[in-house]
Amino acid sequence: MEVVVDTNIVFSAMLNIDSSIAQILLFNKTEINFYSCNFLKFEIAKHRLRIIKLTGYSEIQFAEIEFLVTKNIQFLNHELIDDEIMSKSKELLIDVDLDDVPFLAMAKNLNAKLWTGDKKLIKGLKKKGFNDIVSTEDLASIKD
Repeated sequence: MEVVVDTNIVFSAMLNIDSSIAQILLFNKTEINFYSCNFLKFEIAKHRLRIIKLTGYSEIQFAEIEFLVTKNIQFLNHELIDDEIMSKSKELLIDVDLDDVPFLAMAKNLNAKLWTGDKKLIKGLKKKGFNDIVSTEDLASIKD
């Protein structure tokens, strides 16, 4: 299964390394290939101090947690995605959250499922007929 991981998922994992979300990312099952876009790296850097403040991590701990949570994710350049796919993704998200356009476009480009915990995003996409979304529960139930 091809799965695109969004910022919401990675932040959740970093904030609680013992969560089921983190465990899925840390102990990747062979049937799941995780992808994300380089924009996620920007988001992590942008919110680094906030995550450190919320968790109490030291700078070294933050770096270790970031590495562990993202080590099984293949990062791709979302700027290489076809303009038509980007445009259609933007149309779907115009009234939801434009920050999620790169993740949706990548999922569409890879024919992958989008893994997000963002309820507003899920609701907005399903309302517009996009159902290629996978839940944490779905991923946790996959057995090696």
